[in-house]
Amino acid sequence: MSICDECVNYVYDDEYECYSCLVNLDEDEMYRFLKGTNDSCPYFDRDDEYFLAGKQ
Repeated sequence: MSICDECVNYVYDDEYECYSCLVNLDEDEMYRFLKGTNDSCPYFDRDDEYFLAGKQ
């Protein structure tokens, strides 16, 4: 399981029938994304509703 699986920017694309990243990645970032070694993505945003609810 990669960090992308928990990211709010990683969504299912019905047209292509696969998951993809919504962020416009540059060439190096796209290479790491496709290779699966994007452990320190600067665009990572955890999809955690419970965390947001705890801040209220």
